[in-house]
Amino acid sequence: MNHLDVRGSRIRFHETGDPAAPPVVLLHGIGRSLEDWEPQHSRFEDGYRVISIDMPGFGLSQRMPTPTTLPVLADGVWATLDTLGETRPVHLMGNSLGGAVSMTMLAAAPDRVATLTLVNSAGFGKEVTWALRILAVPGLGRTMLRNIDKRTAPRVERTLFRDRALVTPERVEMAVRIARQPDFAPVYLEIARELGGFGGVAPGWRSTLLATLAGLNKPTMITWGDRDRILPSTHLAAARAAFPHARSHMFRETGHMPQIERPDEFAGLVRPMLAEVAA
Repeated sequence: MNHLDVRGSRIRFHETGDPAAPPVVLLHGIGRSLEDWEPQHSRFEDGYRVISIDMPGFGLSQRMPTPTTLPVLADGVWATLDTLGETRPVHLMGNSLGGAVSMTMLAAAPDRVATLTLVNSAGFGKEVTWALRILAVPGLGRTMLRNIDKRTAPRVERTLFRDRALVTPERVEMAVRIARQPDFAPVYLEIARELGGFGGVAPGWRSTLLATLAGLNKPTMITWGDRDRILPSTHLAAARAAFPHARSHMFRETGHMPQIERPDEFAGLVRPMLAEVAA
């Protein structure tokens, strides 16, 4: 893994493939890291420059100096790509929070986005796991985040996958390592409270963002896992309504991260759309 200084913050990224090939940018969810996209590097690097990023304040990246919001995260990713010298239109792929950040990036700089792939993305309904709603309770959220350890981390990981075999010691160890980072709890709480509260995901930012994206009609793929316990698969219908031009797919017997649980199927689904843009 590599690190960059981006506006005074140390940002972690992973890059594979040919630097001259079209760029694919992979963004993880809330409280997560670039490891959530590791299986896709080998499935795209033969024809693309593949870049996964620990978004500012998550994974092993430092936060930006300002309070964490969707625009701050989106700007941090754009700034990271600028620092890498990648100014061409990118194929954006975002899981969960990373999907909302990807949409925010598209809204801010549509000319810099070639395609958009949303994977179990935030932004299409108020329903969300109770674990995230409880974070809005004053004092309780910070306490919960500070108590992620080798005992509690496996329970969190198990909510992400239909296949419990994916809750590996390596994933648990990484979750604990991330939770020990000094920026983890404050950044997690800042973005969680901006996105919603005890009642679920707030409608204001969702409707504003989707209205901004209306009519852009970038080539778009929307995927979901039908056993998602974080953001329910019923959100796929709202996502289709928001992006009527998009292709979509529901993965069967799959949880919150199809890119991990169905790596070959996921890559096989998305690669044709990317190839069409390059044709």
